[in-house]
Amino acid sequence: MTEHRTPRRRGRPRGGSDSRARIIGAAVDDFGEKGYDGATVRSIAARAGVDSALVHHYFGTKADLFAEAVGIPLRPDVDVPRIVAGPRAEVGERLIRYVLESFEQPEIQRRGVMLMRTAIGSRLTTPLLAGFLSRELVGRIAAALGVPDAELRATLVASQVAGLLLTRYVLKLSPIATASIDDLVARVGPTLQRYLFA
Repeated sequence: MTEHRTPRRRGRPRGGSDSRARIIGAAVDDFGEKGYDGATVRSIAARAGVDSALVHHYFGTKADLFAEAVGIPLRPDVDVPRIVAGPRAEVGERLIRYVLESFEQPEIQRRGVMLMRTAIGSRLTTPLLAGFLSRELVGRIAAALGVPDAELRATLVASQVAGLLLTRYVLKLSPIATASIDDLVARVGPTLQRYLFA
């Protein structure tokens, strides 16, 4: 008697209806225990009891999954390379305008402020957010610069942006809190430009 094997189907990996929720729960636990750099798609998939292909199917990259798991409002891994690839003389202004205009959207501002408040006061969230920003923001800016001190330059940019967001949206310190985006871009943009290219 000949044994007939069912051919393997192509397309979406198999997973139950609750697989997506299990993956997010596993990601929160794995990122929390191991940090952004220590957690992997494979370890998260194993914790959720699914194949890693299903994680990629639902979320794409680890950065996508992190953004979903912690509700991070911006995607520097997607947007920053595009900003840095534009005309070099305008990178500083484009970068700060992108961040400020994003944070003026009510939902992004609400989630962003929550994340900043949590990161400041939590031993769990601080290294998690720091790892994400280090890899996805600082690392990508540094790679685009291609100079020996690129990581320091990119970290200075991140510190300036984080300080401005904290002052404007969390502390709401006037007159920064009430200044127009154009005014802040004109004043902060050249500082970022100097950090990046001077």
